[in-house]
Amino acid sequence: MARAGNKTKPTSVTPRAYISSLDEGRRKREAEILLPWFETVTGLKGRMWGPSMIGFGRYHYKYDSGREGDFMLTGFAPRKAAMTLYIMPGYRDMNEMLARLGPHRTGKSCLFLNRLDAVDMDVLAEIVADGVAYMRANYETWDA
Repeated sequence: MARAGNKTKPTSVTPRAYISSLDEGRRKREAEILLPWFETVTGLKGRMWGPSMIGFGRYHYKYDSGREGDFMLTGFAPRKAAMTLYIMPGYRDMNEMLARLGPHRTGKSCLFLNRLDAVDMDVLAEIVADGVAYMRANYETWDA
């Protein structure tokens, strides 16, 4: 029997409504830039995943443990500490791109940016597009 999947699910809140609810400041301005930017780079419309993540596309995962579920292909969350971008396959073979990106930190599937204006947006587009292409090649995916 399959175990329960991801607790974070799509919601009915629109990304624009969420962004407009943010406190005025850099993270809100960066989110206003990233929403149409992600839509252009991915060719997908954004939707809220949980209360604070804006995701693009969807994929189905199934682990050897039996756990399975759906999650966004890529996305971002305007966090106080850093703008967080979700690069779902992680950073295999991305060292060259990351070296050209500008100031950042990485987690397992998270890319943390202190200032969006300090990174090369063309390189960021390469990283996001590469992650989405990997997910589409290796998982069952949907555009919604």
